[in-house]
Amino acid sequence: MSRFAYPWCLLALAVIPLLSYWRIRRRGREPALRFPELALLAALPPALWARLAWLPFAIRMLAIALLVVALARPQKGAAGEEIVAEGVDIMLVIDVSSSMLAEDFRPNNRLHVAKEVVADFIQRRGSDRLGMVVFARHALTKTPLTLDHDILLTQLEDVEIGIIADGTAIGNAIASGVNRIKDSDAKSKLMILLTDGENTAGEIDPLTAARLAKTFGIKIYTVGVGRGGMVPFPFRDPLYGVVYQNVEIPIDEESLTKIADTTGARFFRARDAQSLKAVYEEIDTLERTEIEQVQYVRYTELAPRFMTAALLFLVVELALSRTRLRRFP
Repeated sequence: MSRFAYPWCLLALAVIPLLSYWRIRRRGREPALRFPELALLAALPPALWARLAWLPFAIRMLAIALLVVALARPQKGAAGEEIVAEGVDIMLVIDVSSSMLAEDFRPNNRLHVAKEVVADFIQRRGSDRLGMVVFARHALTKTPLTLDHDILLTQLEDVEIGIIADGTAIGNAIASGVNRIKDSDAKSKLMILLTDGENTAGEIDPLTAARLAKTFGIKIYTVGVGRGGMVPFPFRDPLYGVVYQNVEIPIDEESLTKIADTTGARFFRARDAQSLKAVYEEIDTLERTEIEQVQYVRYTELAPRFMTAALLFLVVELALSRTRLRRFP
């Protein structure tokens, strides 16, 4: 993309044909060297330099044309695009209590499936800062808010049952997430709390923690995972190794719903791997990053190049008109 900043200056190019016409007319009236007889000179073939007598004037006109173009300020434009993203800060809060070993999401347990779904969610939030809190009896910040999603994914891979003493401290987990995100200046702040149980540990009541989150403008999407009813759970037997028994793991849907409602978010129930994936995809559509594309053109000035070329042509014209192509009146 190119342009002239002052295109009206190009009107001055009309001077060049006028000067050329004036020179031709004047050439016909210019006196030549006076000889008593021209017949002998007329018989001589013109030399090369004589045939190039017009060259200095042509070079001078070319230099003038280049100067006029330089005055018009030719510019070369490079189009570009700037993406301005108003990101969302998200804390991923994941239950790692022993109940997440239940294998109603066969062929894998709940935590394994949850990690796969969360990893996919992280990869789709390229413009957002994400962090991660895991909890059982206590809450642990695995990753503060970061745009380095590769680090976050690496930390997610290391999440396992047993890294924290067993229990389910939902209130503590929410409070820990609030502490990590409350001072953010992002347009939108939220937590996604994934659990398969009910609050059984911790010093902070979950609803009190939810009201604290609301104070800081943080929404909490709650996700209850588990088929419900009796589910296969692995036990380690000293004689037979890992054996499975059906156990019931209650989910406090009422409390999880109140937590979400208090902060202006929603509660989701995921009873299998597919529905859990659908939950995170829906949250992804509900909380989108606003991306604005700003197009611009950056111009480079070309006038110095034309001025340099004009100067060089004037020097050549001056040299020729004072040496081999010098004219005598």
